[in-house]
Amino acid sequence: MILMEPRLIKGSCHQDHRGTICFNNEFNALGIKRMYTIQNAETHFVRAWQGHQTEQRWFSAVAGSFIIKLIKIDSWENPAKDLPLVELVLKSESLDVLHVPAGYISSIQSLEADSKLLVFADYILGEIADEYRFPADYFN
Repeated sequence: MILMEPRLIKGSCHQDHRGTICFNNEFNALGIKRMYTIQNAETHFVRAWQGHQTEQRWFSAVAGSFIIKLIKIDSWENPAKDLPLVELVLKSESLDVLHVPAGYISSIQSLEADSKLLVFADYILGEIADEYRFPADYFN
C-alpha cells in the first residue's frame, strides 16, 4: 500500500455588493460517506492523538481557526515517540480543505473561541474497526 501525504486543497472567497461567497472548486467529495463537526470547549484543550490506518479524513474550518498537527504512524502497535510532525493552520476566512490520508494520527486545537471544524470521512461510523488513540503526551 502506498501512503499519500497530507494535502491542503486551497479555497477562496469572492466579495461584492451582495455579500461573500466562499468556495473550493478543487475539493472532490467523491467517496465521502459521512460528515460531522468538532467544537472544542476551550482553546487550550487539545484533541490528541487519534487516527486511522485505513480511513481518510478531510478537515475545513467553518468558523474561527484551528491548528492541526499530523504524524504518519510507523507501527500501529508501538509507534516511535519521535516521529516527524506536520503542522497546519486552517482558518474559516477561506474554504481550505485539509486532506489527511490513511496512516496518520491528528491533534486538533482551536485557536479562537467558538471555532467549528467540519470533518468528512470515507467510512460510515462502525463500518470498520479503524480507530487508534494515543495519550496526548505520547509523542515528543
